[in-house]
Amino acid sequence: MPQTRFVTRKALALGLRPILVVNKIDRVGCDPDGAVNDTFDLFCALGANEDQLDFPVIYASGREGYAIRHLTDEKKDLSPLLDLILAAVPPPAADIEGPLAMHVATLDYDDYLGYVAIGRMLSGRVRQGERVLCIHRDGKREEFRVAKILGYQSLKRFELLEAVAGDICAITGMQDLTVGETITDIARPVVLPLLEIEEPTVKMQFISNNGPFSGREGKFVTSRNLRERLFKELKSNVALRVVETDSPDTYDVLGRGELHLSVLIETMRREGYELMVSQPQVIFKDGQSGEKLEPYEDVVIDVDENYTGPVIEELGRRGGRMQEMAPEGEGRMRLEYAMPSRGLIGYRSQFLTDTRGTGIMHHNYSHYGPYAGLFKGRANGVLIAQDPGTTNTYGLFYLQERGALFLGPTVPVYGGQIVGLHARGNDLIVNPSKAKKLTNIRTTAADEKLFLTPPLELTLEAALELINEDELVEVTPKTIRLRKRILDHNERKRVEKLRDQGTEA
Repeated sequence: MPQTRFVTRKALALGLRPILVVNKIDRVGCDPDGAVNDTFDLFCALGANEDQLDFPVIYASGREGYAIRHLTDEKKDLSPLLDLILAAVPPPAADIEGPLAMHVATLDYDDYLGYVAIGRMLSGRVRQGERVLCIHRDGKREEFRVAKILGYQSLKRFELLEAVAGDICAITGMQDLTVGETITDIARPVVLPLLEIEEPTVKMQFISNNGPFSGREGKFVTSRNLRERLFKELKSNVALRVVETDSPDTYDVLGRGELHLSVLIETMRREGYELMVSQPQVIFKDGQSGEKLEPYEDVVIDVDENYTGPVIEELGRRGGRMQEMAPEGEGRMRLEYAMPSRGLIGYRSQFLTDTRGTGIMHHNYSHYGPYAGLFKGRANGVLIAQDPGTTNTYGLFYLQERGALFLGPTVPVYGGQIVGLHARGNDLIVNPSKAKKLTNIRTTAADEKLFLTPPLELTLEAALELINEDELVEVTPKTIRLRKRILDHNERKRVEKLRDQGTEA
């Protein structure tokens, strides 16, 4: 239940009264009463009032399709849950005869409709074709004609002629829009308070794919395609920022976290784009006294008692400060940390290894705090392909002793591509395409059969966590590759030598 803590705290602060639905009561070994007691304890810890603590409870099984008020009731359908919602949830407090007032809670963008303002009508009514007013974040007022009004049924939209106070709807027709703005009457304007848009905390470089395999798998490869797609995303993704750099094929993309940016990368990949992305970096700020600040996150971890030692040790090494440690059921512990966002980059795979896949970790942005100092980077070097070619079993067999491989046999590679993780701390240039020399001399190992360890298949998230500053992730619709920024080995050594000497290339 740690993932509910952050949402629950905000809901209780707004004075909302919850309905508790205990799902999956058909599972073997479930403990519905224990779940209710844990929820009650959570509400108490978060400062709920007496009315919020007196919450109604529904027991349900979504898979079997039934809900009951008491565990001894007959299990028929979901009617008890729907009846409880009608009885316990108050109708929206809305004035239909008042002036039009709608808060833009979120937005969308359509190539045909333009901007789509989505939110709940707080008061008044609006008809298709009427002229209304949009009050922007900077104070400007845009008068426009309502092109379409769209209602919602499940995940589908349907067209409406009129929307009234209390409806959740979408309005189109404006030329510009962002989250938190107000749509209101022209004659009787109502200015609602702006919703705060949190600033980005993580940045990455998006680079058009210039590798040797560029254009083999994707439809959109050029820097112009990349630029158009990123700036189109700005119209609907309000937390995103795109900054052009001195290089025409490189863009700094700022987002609300590593997951936020990885979702954008995966979306572009599925749309047919080829691109390269750099290691995620946190965005630093200067404090009022000129001190260096960085983003912090609240981290909640559920882990077996046997694995708490490695987790605590690693979080401490990454700058985390323990806030609370308490038992969570039989054999489990809950750890709460305040931790720099920088320390979480690349930790998830290490966390799963340390807990043997049994740990659960949730984190959420909290605030900007003091700079936590330097952290140690990746301990291992990488195996770098020497020349272009195709991997084979013979070449890979003698490389797997050097470390963990990312590729299997018969895979095309190019010089500078990363093919594995070195067992030691230095980078190693290898030849995965090395073929067996055929001679007329028989040896004891001539007919020896070679067995390969299954390669590590990297997901996008795992690849982003693994790379260092001098490495990139090449993303195409079909493949995820790791590579060095500088593919030429001699040029890369020259740049590294200059960097070690404290000079720029």
